[in-house]
Amino acid sequence: MSSALERLKKITNKISSYELARKENTAELKELYREIGIDKKVEYFEELFEFKAINLSGVSLQEENLGEIKEGKYLQILAISYDKDATIKSKNVSLAYFGRVESVDRVLKERIVEFVIRYRFEKSFINMEHYHAMFKKFKNKDV
Repeated sequence: MSSALERLKKITNKISSYELARKENTAELKELYREIGIDKKVEYFEELFEFKAINLSGVSLQEENLGEIKEGKYLQILAISYDKDATIKSKNVSLAYFGRVESVDRVLKERIVEFVIRYRFEKSFINMEHYHAMFKKFKNKDV
């Protein structure tokens, strides 16, 4: 019995730590949204999550070389929009352009990378909630 109780405590602690991390992430993400000027292109913060994804050009987002610049490239935040009724379903939308990556201030570059990672963290929760709601529909079917 204590083993089941211990597992329940661990799961509860993990869930509450994720929720706390998510709340803190959202607050910081909103700050970055304004700080790096995304609010000029996307009027309402919540609209960010209507994009399928947000990517970065000119800087690596891979874990092993996170933030490493790609010489000769331009630093730009790109969002992928999706319209299922359009002829061309997905489209890249520029959310912010910063010029040659070599000339961008190091602190600004780091804040831009942080914005994209924080966006992806929140987007992963939104996706998880979406699929969780979808698979509940299978439980209600007669097999």
